[in-house]
Amino acid sequence: MTSTEHGYDLLAPKFDRTPFRTPEPIVRALAERVGPVGSALDVCCGTGAAAEALCAFCTDRVVGVDSSAGMLAVAAERGSCAEFVRADARDLPYEHEFDAAVCTGAFGHIERRDEPRFLASIARALRPGGRFVFPTSEVPPAWSPTRLAAEAFNAAMRVRNAVFSPEFVMYYLTFSWPEVRGRLLAAGFVEVEVVRGAIAPPFERVLVVTAWTQVGSRP
Repeated sequence: MTSTEHGYDLLAPKFDRTPFRTPEPIVRALAERVGPVGSALDVCCGTGAAAEALCAFCTDRVVGVDSSAGMLAVAAERGSCAEFVRADARDLPYEHEFDAAVCTGAFGHIERRDEPRFLASIARALRPGGRFVFPTSEVPPAWSPTRLAAEAFNAAMRVRNAVFSPEFVMYYLTFSWPEVRGRLLAAGFVEVEVVRGAIAPPFERVLVVTAWTQVGSRP
């Protein structure tokens, strides 16, 4: 019954041993898709797994941003090249500073009403020609067990948040393909690409989306 931020403060010491941690093959695939570049931003970095992977592909600077002090404390213990900053991902304190940005598994913590602000903040943090890389999936059919379970969970969370305060924001089926493409374009990205089958089984259904801030900037 805690808040989103405090809940992750409590979970932080054991987060990397939970199913909520983005699997390593997905983290590596995103880092490889980003690099090589000068600088990269890990949005909602959690315990810093993606930021650590990005260090191998960045020649200048890697920054991880998260709102949870507990998660950032664990991230700092990794000893990677990254620096870690506590900030609201919906209002990142950067403007045209990074060549690339990633976000792994945090979209469910963004309320629908905040999605435009969140994506615009990432676009603003990127230099012209910068790219935003993230994993997503297509929404399962309405009759599938996965879809039914996700919808049931979302309904339970909405009831919880209507009854208890502060909210714990955590929903499934967000930022899915192809719906997210229109949201990226509305937020200031100008070119969007999806790659299927980029990650080996059992993650072959994960889609890797890249959105650029300038036309013709693909490597």
